[in-house]
Parts: sequence; C-alpha cells; structure tokens
Amino acid sequence: MGPMKGLAALLAAGMCSFAPAVRAQDAAAAGASPDVSAQSVVNALAAKGVALSLSYTGEAAGNLSGGLERKTAYAGQVYVGADLDLDKIAGVSRGVMHFAVTNRHGDSLSNIALGNNTSVQEIWGTQNTHLAILTYEQKLLGGALDIEMGKSQANIHFLNSPIYCNFQSNSTCGNPTMVFKDSNFTYFPASSWMAKAKVTVAKNWFAHVAIYEVNPNRKAADDNGFSFSFAGGTGFIVPFELGYGSDYDTSRLPRHVILGGWIDRGAYNDPLRDTSGGIAAVTGKAPLVRKGRNGLYLRFDQVLTRPDPKSQRGLAVFGVAMANVSGEVEESHYFDLGVVQTGTFTGRDQDTIGFVINDQHFSDLAIARMNALRLAAGGRPDVRRDEFMMELAYGAQLGTAVRISPNVQYILHPDQTGAPQRATAIPNAIVVGFKFNVDAMKLLLR
Repeated sequence: MGPMKGLAALLAAGMCSFAPAVRAQDAAAAGASPDVSAQSVVNALAAKGVALSLSYTGEAAGNLSGGLERKTAYAGQVYVGADLDLDKIAGVSRGVMHFAVTNRHGDSLSNIALGNNTSVQEIWGTQNTHLAILTYEQKLLGGALDIEMGKSQANIHFLNSPIYCNFQSNSTCGNPTMVFKDSNFTYFPASSWMAKAKVTVAKNWFAHVAIYEVNPNRKAADDNGFSFSFAGGTGFIVPFELGYGSDYDTSRLPRHVILGGWIDRGAYNDPLRDTSGGIAAVTGKAPLVRKGRNGLYLRFDQVLTRPDPKSQRGLAVFGVAMANVSGEVEESHYFDLGVVQTGTFTGRDQDTIGFVINDQHFSDLAIARMNALRLAAGGRPDVRRDEFMMELAYGAQLGTAVRISPNVQYILHPDQTGAPQRATAIPNAIVVGFKFNVDAMKLLLR
C-alpha cells in the first residue's frame, strides 16, 4: 500500500469504526435512528472532544524565462490531523493533545530548473509520509501561560504569520527563509523533540521561548518522523520572542511588533572551509564542523485601512529584518517587505492581492565559496552578493473550502547553489505559479 492510500485508509478506518459507534450510542440513548453521514460523524467526534483536520495543498510552478532551463514542477501535501480536548475526554481542564501526519510529494522547480537556494514552492520538502506533530498542550493561570511539549517544529511556533502564506515562494511562506540558512531552526513537517512556553504578561503583550532538539537524522530524506530516539542529536536551538499583538476582535487596525531571535547550540558545517583549512567545495574534503551561532530579527504587520469594522477588508503592510549575530553563516542579513489588500472586487471580501520582495545578503564566506567554484569552472569571480525574490499573488476564495492563488515570481541574481559548476551567472528568472488549498472537513460539513 502506498503512502497516499495508507493515509486515506487510516482516516477512513478511524471515521468508519469509532465515530459512528459513538453516534449510534447517542442516538440509541435518545430513542432515535443513528445518523452515519460524514457530517454527523465529524459532529459526533467534535462533541466528544475530537476535532479532525483533513486538507490538501498543491503548488505548481514553471519558469517562463531565465534559470537553467524551461521546466514545470508540481508539489503537494496531504495533511491529516486531530486535536483531542482532554477536558471532554478525560476531565483534564485546558489540556489538549495535537496530532498530525503529512504526505508530501512532487518536485521543486528550484532544484530542477532554477538552481537557486530557495524554493518557489513552499510546500516542497520532506517528501514522504511523516509524523509531523505529536504534542501535549496545557494552559495554566487562567490561560495566561501556555505550555506545549512533544514532537513538533520551531517554524510553526516562531517567526510565523498567516499573512506570509498569501504567497507561494518559500522566501516568505511559511517563514522568512534566512533562518533556515543560518541556523538549525527546525521546519515543518520534520519533527523533533521540543518544549515551549508562552506567557501573556499584559493585554496583547507576550513572551515566548522554547527549546528544540537538533538532530540531522530528523531531516534525512528517509526519516518518517515516527522515531522517538535521541540518537544522532548534536545539540539544541532556543528561539525566543517578545512582542505585542492584536487581532480583528480586539482592535480596529490589528498589528504585531515582535523582537525575536535564536541561540543555536547544534553542530553545522562551515560555509567555506574543510577540515584542513581548504575550500571544501573545491577540495572535496569533509567540511569543518562548527558549533554555536546566534541571530536576531524584528518583524511587524499593520492593518492600515479597514473601512467597515464588521469586515476584514483593508490594506495591510508587513516586514522582517533579520541579521546574523555570531557564528560562520551563509547569509549576513535578510530584509522582507510586503503589502496585502484583503477584499478586492465587489462581493469578494475574502479575496486578496499582494506583493512581496525580499533580499538575501550572502556572507563573505558564502561569496568566497561561490567565487572559488566559478573560477574552478573557468569563469570570473563576480558572483552577486544579493539575491532578490519577489512575488505578485492573487488569492481567490471559492466557497468556504477551496482557495486558489495564481502568482508571478521574479528572481533577480539567482545564487548558484543548485549549479555550482557554472562558469557564468544564472539568468534572472520569471516564474508563474498556481497554489490551491482544499479544506476537506469544510466540504464534509457543507
């Protein structure tokens, strides 16, 4: 049985065996005939404290010009999840278990046709069936303190905003990309052991800190996430945030202003040197292994206009500034700036149109490595220090369950991570993309 069929069977078995039985018991107690429709199954589970999630995200991309060659690529993700309300199930007040499994499949256009270091399809990565989340969450102090522990990822808890994924490029969605180039920041769905705490210190003000295992085995292509071993771990990473945040329920013009960063105590490869002091990419020797690097970021988003307080129509702006503080890293700093208009044409209150541009500024070590490779290939050492990625995207909400987002992306000065032996620069690339999401649970509940 393939991974896709396995996921479908798992979900079907759970819904067809457990939930109808619960529904039948309730109906029998009330003297009525049991209802075993999909909607009744979901509602019965929710009443018992089991909230199911089932969705599919697909992202297609093709380069119209530039890059290495004209190609198209498609990547997709099945997401199956459940949140277990332990108050309803076992009488544990404010306790919740989180569970999610993903199946990712398909190809990355950046890998096969662009040659740059950042995918134009954010859903690509960890292309298998994977245990993504298995955590216990407990709220204390009247909800002011939120603790969670188990197996999960840093990027779904930190440096993350719903506004980022109005776009398809992985340079912005799901997180500003530099954090993955300069640290062992763990990413979805490659789960590792973790614990985090978030406390609300005053109205809309919060402090957030966590620790995540750094383990290269958890990011290996053949890892399925179901291993609970610490074997292979090289250290830990501690992300943190202090910030202010409001939403549409608490503010006419919601905003977030967050100062954050990371303390990385996991092992990593030097971007340039091998164990003998040579240039690893040229000598072919093992890279020098280092330990310890830190970074900081400041991020914000602000709704600027909201004509109707009963609607979320309006214009929002967002931005991120990120910089390396210590360690030998791939990128020195990163800047991201974007705008999103929610509510476009008449009757399209949930549609969005947005534009984002970001700058990845490579470190001296990374440029030295790229130039050495360029020289070895017979070219000139003139690699550009900054890679700019930008995207124009329209998001159309089709009913309650389906969202589509055609987009156009432009990559200025693609780096040569995917084509290190080229003697000349990779041409700037124009990419057309198409992203869609189907929330199967909302389809079932229609």
